[in-house]
Amino acid sequence: MVRRDPPTVGREPVDADLTDAEPAPAGAVSAHSAADPTVTSAEAYGATEVAATAYVSRETPTREEDDPPLAMEAMRAVQILNPSGEVTMPRPERTRVMCVANQKGGVGKTTTTVNLAVALALHGNRVLVIDLDPQGNASTGLNVPHHTGVPDVYDCLIDSVPLADVAQGVEGIPNLWCVPATIDLAGAEIELVSVVARESRLVRAIAAYPGHFDYVFIDCPPSLGLLTVNALVAAQEVLIPIQCEYYALEGLNQLINNINLVRQHLNPNLDVSTILLTMYDRRTRLADAVEQDVRNHFGDKVLQAVIPRNVRVSEAPSYGQSVMTYDPGSRGATSYFEAAQEIAERGAKENR
Repeated sequence: MVRRDPPTVGREPVDADLTDAEPAPAGAVSAHSAADPTVTSAEAYGATEVAATAYVSRETPTREEDDPPLAMEAMRAVQILNPSGEVTMPRPERTRVMCVANQKGGVGKTTTTVNLAVALALHGNRVLVIDLDPQGNASTGLNVPHHTGVPDVYDCLIDSVPLADVAQGVEGIPNLWCVPATIDLAGAEIELVSVVARESRLVRAIAAYPGHFDYVFIDCPPSLGLLTVNALVAAQEVLIPIQCEYYALEGLNQLINNINLVRQHLNPNLDVSTILLTMYDRRTRLADAVEQDVRNHFGDKVLQAVIPRNVRVSEAPSYGQSVMTYDPGSRGATSYFEAAQEIAERGAKENR
C-alpha cells in the first residue's frame, strides 16, 4: 500500500483563537522528526518501548505531583494505544450497528466515526466501518484505498456484491476493517430509486456478512437521501455528533423527524442512543450554552465525554491516520478514547 506524502499545510502555524496549543504531533515522526526539533510523548518516550519494560495497568494512570506534562502525555499514549492488545473495553453480547448521522455538514461525523472505531478496535473489539459518504473521507482517514476501480460499497448496494468481498483490513489495527466509498457512490442515490426494496439493500448486506463484529459504524453523507435511509434501516442505534456552535441545532428537528419516520415504517428497533458534543471551545460562553441546551433536551443520551476543538484532530486525516494513532497523547485522542469507553460501558450495562 502506497502512503501519500503528508501535505505541508499541516505544518503551518495555527491561529490561537482556533485551537489549544499542544506539542508537535507524534504520528508524523517518520516524515518529520529529523526536521522538527519538538516531539510529543509517543515519540519522545516511545509508547511501545514503555509498554515493553513495564506492566500497563488497565486503569487510568494517576499523576504524581512531580510528573512533568510530557510524562503524563506518554502515559496517556500507552493507555490509548494499548500495545498489549488486551480487551480493556467491554465487548457487547451482540453486534451493535451504529449509524453516525447529521444532515448538517462539518460537525465531525467522519472524524467521530473513524476515531471511535479505532479506539474500540485498539482495545479488543472487532469493528467494521462502512463509508457511505461519496466523498470517501472515512476511507481516507483509515488510509484505505478508495480510488476509481476499487471494489466499494456502491458495488454492494447496486450489484449485490457481498460486503466480505469489499471490506479491507486497516493497516496496523488487526481488529478493524473498512468498506470504502469511491466517487461511484455519488450516482447511487439515483440508481437506487428503481431498485426493489431500495431502503433495505444495506441491512441485507450486513446480515449476510459471514464474520462477527462487535461494532459496525456507518458514516452517513450530510443529507437525508436514500443512502442515509439505508443506513437508518440497517442500524439499531443512531449517534448524532453536535457541534458546540451557534448553528448546531439547525436542522436537527428534521433529522429527528426522519428517524421517527424510519422507525414507524421501516425499522421499529431504531433508537437515538448517543449524542456526542464536538468542537467544544472551553474559552467561549457560547460552547457552554450549547452544551447546556443539548443536555437539557436529550438528557442521558448525551455522553459525558466532550470532544474539544483540537488541531491534532484536524491534522490527522492528512496523514491517513486517526488522532488515536497520530498523536495518542493529545487532548483530542484522550477525549475520543473516553467517548469510546463510555459507549462500550453503556452497551455492557444494557446487556445486563
